[in-house]
Amino acid sequence: MIPTSLFIARRYLFSKKRTNIINVISLISMIGVTVATTAMVVVLSVFNGFSDLVATFFTSFDPQIELRPSVGKTFSADDPLVEKVRSLDMIDVVSECVEEQALAIYGDYQAMVNIKGVDDNFERLTRIKDICYGDGSYSLHAADLEYGIPGIRLAQQMNMTARFQGYLYVYAPNREGQLDLMNPMDGFVVDSLLSPGVVFAVEQGKYDKNYILTSIDFARSLFQYDNEISKLEIKLKSGVSVEEAKKEIKRIVGEKYRVLDRYEQQEDTFNIMKIEKLMAYIFLTFILVVACFNIIGSLSMLIIDKQKDMATLRALGACPSLIKRIFVYEGWLISIIGATCGILLGLLVCWIQQEFGVVSLGQSSGSFVVDAYPVSVHYWDVALIFVTVVIVGFVSVLYPVRYATRKAMRE
Repeated sequence: MIPTSLFIARRYLFSKKRTNIINVISLISMIGVTVATTAMVVVLSVFNGFSDLVATFFTSFDPQIELRPSVGKTFSADDPLVEKVRSLDMIDVVSECVEEQALAIYGDYQAMVNIKGVDDNFERLTRIKDICYGDGSYSLHAADLEYGIPGIRLAQQMNMTARFQGYLYVYAPNREGQLDLMNPMDGFVVDSLLSPGVVFAVEQGKYDKNYILTSIDFARSLFQYDNEISKLEIKLKSGVSVEEAKKEIKRIVGEKYRVLDRYEQQEDTFNIMKIEKLMAYIFLTFILVVACFNIIGSLSMLIIDKQKDMATLRALGACPSLIKRIFVYEGWLISIIGATCGILLGLLVCWIQQEFGVVSLGQSSGSFVVDAYPVSVHYWDVALIFVTVVIVGFVSVLYPVRYATRKAMRE
């Protein structure tokens, strides 16, 4: 059974008032809440879209699970704990990796780069072949020749084509001995790479501008490692849950190693995106609070308009708290209706953008990774928005209604 105060509030909301401006202000307040809610749904969905888009780029280069040492930069590939991880039935591919910084020089150009040396099975671990471009083919070495595949932006920066001519020289600090200032070149290990005729493009500056992909043997020789590796990269068998695999690997290695999925490998990037999304949510909530001031105005005028009704209710035995709840419920109904309409409208806008890409990112096609703003609706975000609108609407009218009804009943 509907409570009396809620029944009367519903009648007040939809009935015609003696002063028509009250109906107009109530409609404006409802539209304000609807627009603010729509904006929250659309903006947060766009942030989700960019986050999901970035995640798809990482999957072309990063492994499903990565094992790194908790302390230091390298660990032994023959560690018994690592051998236990390799033997797990849920694992499909295990690839060793050596990654360090070095100085790359090509002709008159030079740059600090990350040399990533990987096993021959790296192409089975990731979709690296899908993101290689050029007239050659993906290859890390052939006989005694060592190949280097640079990121596309690094190649542009150093004036290299996909099939660069001559040698790409790589310098790394010598791990043994002291630097002789009279002959500083003795403090570096120098090696060279040839081009297999391709570059890779992850569409992320972190990789495309800084990385050179090569064989693990070249990286070990350059950085003077024997059997050490920087990380162990893992691909799971089809159908295996990443979370379950992480738990099992963590159980085996304990605190000695860090077990990271793709999102944790790029923790800094995704944390920045989460902070941006949080700040957008906070700013839009402030806009919602401003929109709720219209509700306060319409309720204040409604209380003045219904003074005779309040006197009648008091004469029939209604307590002051019941009369206050009528107008609190009135404001709450406006918030709920506005939130519902705003969410439905926001979902409609998101669907239109997903299907037709109405709002583009640039004037010319192909200027960006995607031509239109990406949108991804997360339904827990929709639930959060609905709860936020209802709470803000309820709290914003609670004190003004109490004050206005108390004053009206005294008069």
